[in-house]
Amino acid sequence: MKQSIKIVPLCAFAIAILLMASCNSGTRPSAIVENKKDTLACSPESSKLDTAKIAAVTGMKGTVKNGEYKITVPQNDLHIIVDGFKIIPPMGLGTWIAFTPCGDSVMMMGDIILSENDVAPVQQEVIRQGLSITAIHNHFVRNRPNVMYMHIGGFGNAATLAANAKAVLDKVSQSRGADPKAAKADSVVNTLNIPMLDSLMGHKGEMSKGVYKYTIGRPDVMLREHGVPISSFMGFNTWAAWQGTADRAAVAGDFTMLMDEVQPVIKTLIENGIEVVAVHNHMVHEEPKIFFLHYWGVGPVEKLAKGLKAALDKTGKGMGH
Repeated sequence: MKQSIKIVPLCAFAIAILLMASCNSGTRPSAIVENKKDTLACSPESSKLDTAKIAAVTGMKGTVKNGEYKITVPQNDLHIIVDGFKIIPPMGLGTWIAFTPCGDSVMMMGDIILSENDVAPVQQEVIRQGLSITAIHNHFVRNRPNVMYMHIGGFGNAATLAANAKAVLDKVSQSRGADPKAAKADSVVNTLNIPMLDSLMGHKGEMSKGVYKYTIGRPDVMLREHGVPISSFMGFNTWAAWQGTADRAAVAGDFTMLMDEVQPVIKTLIENGIEVVAVHNHMVHEEPKIFFLHYWGVGPVEKLAKGLKAALDKTGKGMGH
């Protein structure tokens, strides 16, 4: 009995050493330490990211927030219509790749927007670069042309991951025949009463090119992928993007949900006339397990906002309030 008591703390100490080693070595953490009790000894606050190196390697300037770095590529070359509404980058048509530090290493996550003809060559390039594909899915239905969204990930040296990411983005440009962000940016009509919409939603958003967008985090969930903390900036958020008029508005967005929230959110959205168009994962090794849902709604803005707020109230600890 005495012997077993001594072994337990020794095992815990050994696991902690393995976790720290996996974080600093640039290798993906072993499955043996991927459980709810074990976490990597890293965070954006305690680790430093060489953003200048990433910008130099990718040739693209990104945004820094809380020690993390994100590159966004608006898909200005894709002219998509859904139910008579133009889908522009702020409405969910922006490729992004984000980097978060972990000791001497970096974890990269991204969401790459692809035309049907891009899917095969780009996913081949992702594998060639040694990165992971963690999801391929739609965001819309009845969209012409059709587009898919591919989530990728990697763990290692910042400069190497930046080069990997550049190769993937270059492959998209090669497949399309031009750089997606080089085309002229478009805008949409928005005559919505924004103060009223903020009041109904219980949040404040940001306007861009006629799209008014809410980005809502999940501070109630401490999400980790391979033990690395995943922030709202890294894609762990619920969002809603609006355009149109009071009588005929359009809203598109994404819910982040714990497993027990999935059915209540789906049921509430559908009962309020908002179409659920996709339910899927974005990550593979995350703890706790998170599901993502894409929705699309067209109708009077007040009706849509009340329905969306009712669905928000089904998630989190007061997140929708």
